[in-house]
This record gives sequence, structure tokens and C-alpha cells, in this order.
Amino acid sequence: QVQLVESGGGSVQAGGSLRLSCAASGRTFSGFTMGWLRQAPGKERELLATIRWNGSNYYAYYADSVKGRFTISRDNAKNTVYLQMNSLNPEDTAVYYCAAAAGVSLRPYNANYWGQGTQVTVSS
Repeated sequence: QVQLVESGGGSVQAGGSLRLSCAASGRTFSGFTMGWLRQAPGKERELLATIRWNGSNYYAYYADSVKGRFTISRDNAKNTVYLQMNSLNPEDTAVYYCAAAAGVSLRPYNANYWGQGTQVTVSS
């Protein structure tokens, strides 16, 4: 059974940091594009960051809303993807999801696998 399990969410004050982890099991994800998305109440699911192997190194994509504050990384040996989140602000409050897509791109509508989500709450 394929599973993506997120951890590391919680409550933090504005300006603080959190590190999310996504442990994958049930198959190898080395050839997948992995990423993080979030969904705030009343809003659409937003793609934040993705990472994939392009044959010679890792390629990372970041949404403008998190560029310079969030960093995505992966450890294929551990089948785990991370999201380091710095300089958090109340607008970052949402449920954060890990996802995986076969191929070179990950979008909210084409993920093959999803995690259950982890809540991140940032207070002012």
C-alpha cells in the first residue's frame, strides 16, 4: 500500500520556522516529482514547491508566495521529502499536503498520491 505521511506541522508565532517531513512508503519515488501544496479555509489548493531529478541534479520549483522563505529537499535513500519553512506569517496558515506525480511536473490536479495533510497555524 502506497502511503505519504506528513509530520512536523503545528503552531508557531509569526517570524518563526517549521520543518515538514513527508515519509513515502509502498514504492520507490525516486523517479517521481514530489512536492508540497497547501489549502487554507475557503481557498483553492495552492502548489508551493516541487522537486525532481532531471538526470544530473535536483530541480526545484517555488511559487512566488514562498520563494526565498521555503526550501524543499528530498532524501531518496529515506524516501522522504522535506519543506523547511522560515519567516512564517499568518497568511501561511493552512493544511499542508505532500504529493507525488509520475513525470516531470506536479500540479494540484495531476498528483498520483497524496498525504493526509498536516495543519500549520501561524499566529501574529
